[in-house]
Amino acid sequence: MGHVPGRDVALPSVVLADGTRPDLVLVHGFTQGGRSWTPVVDGLLTTGRRIVAVDLPGHGATDPSLDRSDLTTTAGLLAAATGPATYVGYSMGGRVALRLALDRPDLVEGLVLLGATAGIDDPADRAARRTADADLADHVEDVRTEAFVDEWLAQPLFASLEPSTHDLLARRANRPEGLAASLRAAGTGTMDPTWWDELGSLAMPVLLMTGALDAKFTAIAERMAAAIGENATRVEVPDAGHAAHLERPGATAAAIADWLATG
Repeated sequence: MGHVPGRDVALPSVVLADGTRPDLVLVHGFTQGGRSWTPVVDGLLTTGRRIVAVDLPGHGATDPSLDRSDLTTTAGLLAAATGPATYVGYSMGGRVALRLALDRPDLVEGLVLLGATAGIDDPADRAARRTADADLADHVEDVRTEAFVDEWLAQPLFASLEPSTHDLLARRANRPEGLAASLRAAGTGTMDPTWWDELGSLAMPVLLMTGALDAKFTAIAERMAAAIGENATRVEVPDAGHAAHLERPGATAAAIADWLATG
């Protein structure tokens, strides 16, 4: 059972662009924040959408009382903060947006998942991931945020990413206790049981995006598309890895805009 926040505590949100069409809600990944989506906004202006970004528990300006929120609780907080919209989630944010689409399909007009997953199949591997994330959480609290962010971005997963100064400063501004709590409560290993068997219930249009250089998540996205069915669309962003929205923001935005136009 996840942490249940007080009724008066909400996720912070920011409007990155005004528009007259239904909202496009952007949900960030681990160690980031709502404004991490700024590089893609210019490319999304042609959609005419009001573009909103949120800070997830443990990140940005979110109240520390929300730190221990699990993915289901966080999805509920996201729904309360933003309401009916098309949701775009990256990595951890993709897990939150996917959980929202599964729990509250009435609020999700369309779903874009970038570098996301429906969980780790093998129970032993899931348990090992939870243990590894718990150890990593302890490490964050020991070394503090700046050193941890440098270590996090040095992973092979981000080999093709050259973080901007703005990106680095925003990541380093996160509280170590918040990042640690996020790892413990909302890591991939907490998706237990996995959500693979639920994917066929998604009836809204779904865009599954990956960077073309991200072999692991490209394979996962192909499997997710097959499980979702004919309402799923697959797109690869050329010359980009896991953080395609930061590496190739123009191409990422264009792919989302094209999908919205044909949906």
